[in-house]
Amino acid sequence: MSGGGQSGAAAAVASVLVPLPVILPLCAAGLKLAIGARLEHVQRFISAAVLAAVLVVSLLLLVAADRHGPQVMFAGGWAPPVGIVLVADRLSALMLVIASSVTLCVFVYSVGQGMADSDEATPLSVFHPSYLVLVAGVSDTFLAGDLFNLYVGFELMLTASYVLMTIGGTLPRIRAGATYAIVSLLSSMLFLAAVATVYAAAGTVTMAQLPARLDALPDRVALVIQIALLGVFALKAAVFPLAAWLPDSYPTAPAPVTAVFAGLLTKVGVYAMLRTQTLLFPGHRVGTVLMVLALLSLLVGILGAVAQTDLKRLLSFTLVSHMGYMVFGIALATHQGISGAVFYVAHHITVQTTLFLVAGLVERRSGTTDLLSLGGLARLSPLLAVLFFVPAMNLAGIPPLSGFLGKFGLLRAGVADGGALAYVLIGGGTATSLLTLYALAKAWNLAFWREPGPAMCVAGTVLEGAEEDVPEQDEPEQDEPGEGRREDRRRKPEQPGAREEPEQPGAREEPGKPARPGEPVRPGKSARDKGGNGRRRARSRGSGRTVSPARRGTATFGGQEITTSASLPLSMTAATGALVLFGLAFTVLAGPLFSLTDRAADELIERTPYVEAVTHG
Repeated sequence: MSGGGQSGAAAAVASVLVPLPVILPLCAAGLKLAIGARLEHVQRFISAAVLAAVLVVSLLLLVAADRHGPQVMFAGGWAPPVGIVLVADRLSALMLVIASSVTLCVFVYSVGQGMADSDEATPLSVFHPSYLVLVAGVSDTFLAGDLFNLYVGFELMLTASYVLMTIGGTLPRIRAGATYAIVSLLSSMLFLAAVATVYAAAGTVTMAQLPARLDALPDRVALVIQIALLGVFALKAAVFPLAAWLPDSYPTAPAPVTAVFAGLLTKVGVYAMLRTQTLLFPGHRVGTVLMVLALLSLLVGILGAVAQTDLKRLLSFTLVSHMGYMVFGIALATHQGISGAVFYVAHHITVQTTLFLVAGLVERRSGTTDLLSLGGLARLSPLLAVLFFVPAMNLAGIPPLSGFLGKFGLLRAGVADGGALAYVLIGGGTATSLLTLYALAKAWNLAFWREPGPAMCVAGTVLEGAEEDVPEQDEPEQDEPGEGRREDRRRKPEQPGAREEPEQPGAREEPGKPARPGEPVRPGKSARDKGGNGRRRARSRGSGRTVSPARRGTATFGGQEITTSASLPLSMTAATGALVLFGLAFTVLAGPLFSLTDRAADELIERTPYVEAVTHG
């Protein structure tokens, strides 16, 4: 083991920390699989403790890498090219800190959502281990010191994501999960073929040894390898034109899953592009192509967002669009461009994750994310309005928030480049920022500002599952297996002699009448509407009144029923609020953070610190 330029006991301690972000989640996942669905509180404590420990280790690695250079660990003491090497430099350590902060908050949110749903259909033995394996895969990707280990990190991450994408087994999720699996398997095969090509041409896949060997290859061979790796990473990062799969895949998953996918999985592809372009293929060999792709991603993505009427799909298209800003910085391949791209990646991970968590809270409150069916949320839930407004303005780039600072840094790098295509991208980036503001302002006006529409679900509405509407048979209604247990558990003890109110036939909820803020949700047995169309409809708990049907495919946590609530679950709201504050911290600490990204850019462009830490470790 080696601690880069550091020597002595401090270097040994820092090196021991390097593999922990990968090892701790994997060990905890194995322990939780052994425990099974028992001891729910113990399982939650294990996950929270491990994720908190990963955050602490990541902070220590960032401090060590910034002060003493890249921190290196050789697995089993075997030096490359035989052994596996993990490297934590400024870039990878910063990404670890952001990723571990986000995954901890999303985990707290997911625990709150599962508890609020009283979900028994998605046991902890399924979700928690898969989530921890996903965290381990993300950490391994950031720390990988060779291309094959980078491939292994992607596969760890993707294997867990297949499970998380289809939690609940509903038809929309299975359909979206199939698309996601096909695209991911295709990218994995292409990645493995690219790694094999690199090994055949250079005789190694260790990234610290590749710069010298790739420089010695014929230009055409090196260009083929570069294009192969860029194609794989662009597909994983959802860069246009390889982004068509994302808007149809992400919105169907549960809110915490969608949030961590949107915030992290696409940025792993951007990180891989940053790492390989600066370390293995420096210069402007494909800079023009990357600029064109960045421009198309910016414009096509944001035009798609403007056309959406569903909040989750709108956010998915803005995700595709803002990939263009990061690719723009990579394409410039200058100090300012790389620094701006690193800053924007850190900012976007946090803000995009926050907005998808807010979308989950909107669905919890209103039963839908369809903007045409929403309204009045600023009056009904002022806290929810604040939680949406702050990150939305941050994403749109309103001064002095970090979104504005990141975009300004990238546009300034484009001006410093001075090329004609760079100026076109400056115009495209400015137009994208304005259209982002327009799209999010439209979402604000429809969901929060206007009066509630007739399709707005009142608090206490039972959303009976996430499957598409299916005709019911004319037969006596019976509880589904396990339904009685869930209902009994949700009921409060009744007073002696208390009895349920009989259902009043023909009673209907008044169109457009919103629930009063803070109105308690009365527990009661869920029911299905047996109207003339014979289809399931959402009903209000404890009242026999039917309300407007919930959106089909509502993204509950386990694909099971949830109850809309005027009082949002505390842990879900607290986790979202923590991420909002974390995003604001990027504005308050913009000076130190830009200083750190400047040093990271210097280290990436120079290449020598990374290479020497591995080869002379």
